[in-house]
Amino acid sequence: KLASFLIPWGVILYTAAGGLKATFIASYLHTAIIFAVLITMITMVYIKKYSSDEIYDFLDATVSHTEQECQIIYSTDGSVESTFYDDTKYACGPVPNNNSGSYLTMLSADGLMFGIINIVGNFGTVFVDQSYWQSAIAAKPTSASRGYLLGGLCWFAIPFSLATSLGLASTALMLPITSSEAGAGLVPPAVATHLLGEAGSALILTMLFMAIVSTGSAESIAVSSLVAYDIYREYINPDATGEQILKVSRYVIVIFGLVMGGLAIILDWMELSLGWVYLFMGIMIGSAVIPLWNMMTWKKASGTGAVISAWSGLVLAIATWLIACSIQSGSITIDNLGKNEPMLAGNLVAILSSGLIHFAYSMVFPQNFDFETLDSNIKLVEDDTSGLSAEDKDPKMLAEAYRWITTRGWILTIVLVVIWPLLSIPAGKFTRDYFAFWVLIAIAWGFGAAIIITFLPILESSEELGEVINGMLGRGGDKGEDDQYVEKAADDDDKFPEA
Repeated sequence: KLASFLIPWGVILYTAAGGLKATFIASYLHTAIIFAVLITMITMVYIKKYSSDEIYDFLDATVSHTEQECQIIYSTDGSVESTFYDDTKYACGPVPNNNSGSYLTMLSADGLMFGIINIVGNFGTVFVDQSYWQSAIAAKPTSASRGYLLGGLCWFAIPFSLATSLGLASTALMLPITSSEAGAGLVPPAVATHLLGEAGSALILTMLFMAIVSTGSAESIAVSSLVAYDIYREYINPDATGEQILKVSRYVIVIFGLVMGGLAIILDWMELSLGWVYLFMGIMIGSAVIPLWNMMTWKKASGTGAVISAWSGLVLAIATWLIACSIQSGSITIDNLGKNEPMLAGNLVAILSSGLIHFAYSMVFPQNFDFETLDSNIKLVEDDTSGLSAEDKDPKMLAEAYRWITTRGWILTIVLVVIWPLLSIPAGKFTRDYFAFWVLIAIAWGFGAAIIITFLPILESSEELGEVINGMLGRGGDKGEDDQYVEKAADDDDKFPEA
């Protein structure tokens, strides 16, 4: 309970003081540390301690054990009498609904359901998360389009490489981790501790802290900006100055940090695991995805219809989730609600029903929005566009950037979501060589992402970093007109970081 507030307070301090700039700098440092731990774990599992062939053999052996053998493995003194084995809690023996009862396959009914739920939920976390929009708006158009595509590729290394290393190692080594402990996210620290002792625990704790703080700071800035600009300036004080907006933002950051801590305690009190909340995420926010997508790309999309469809989709999703749970299990409990089938039904209804409702409403009551008027209706706090060049405002360049990211975004989505899973189906149960190739891709992806995410920002900012270092060392020359202009812009940024 104490940690639930210590982490938000750490976020509050530097976010309220530094604003969006502090969030960007901290996110880079945190991400670099996360990937350093990631490649350490990959190296320990597949290079230093074991090999892909050994992990393959261990996974194959895990599903070959009889129930009596599982009882002996999960016992206090190596006998059936002292066993604590429960086939619903521990990974031992054939896997239900998997091809050949194996972990070495993509033909898994539960895996397919989780994959669909995961896609719906993550669509929601990206489309409905203000921090993504804010970061894109703060970046140059060409940088945003390429940066988000590259960022997505680098991000994929975290679930892919981490699951392939620590996730599979936990099952291959048959560590006594229960299903509830796995749902609480305790697999990585358990495996890291097994491999590296207390050092492994410290590394995973550091990795987790970096991820939470980085996300928390981004969300704090996002929420504060929504309240300050879309509520305070829009409805309460339309003539608000930058200083007033900054003050409101800082108040909101503190309040939101306390709300985060309180929510964490409530979820812990309700005994909702991390996995349960993750699956439930799409039910709560998935209904806003397609309406928001339509609003950004379709001129007929109705704003009123978007609000109606998002809320209607949420109500339908929750109703479907509860009904599906009652039909399947006969009673509604937290454990029954967390099963794949009710979660899948709720997630699909959330994203599909809202899209259908919004499409129908917009066809009957089209808004016919003129996107050419979008720029003219954006009100700046101050008429300062010093961060943009003439090229950044060129409509042709913006249209080209839009085509560039749209084409590559669709290609990447189809490859990762459709083609890659389909190509792995003919393999059935993976052979030793096929699994080795899979591991090779995971290792290469993890190391490649770590190199890009760590060194590319430094290379791109090498000139600015050089100027800062020279200034710190007192090697800067006389300040010309350009230098004075840069200093003035920096001073303005310090006054109004959110702006």
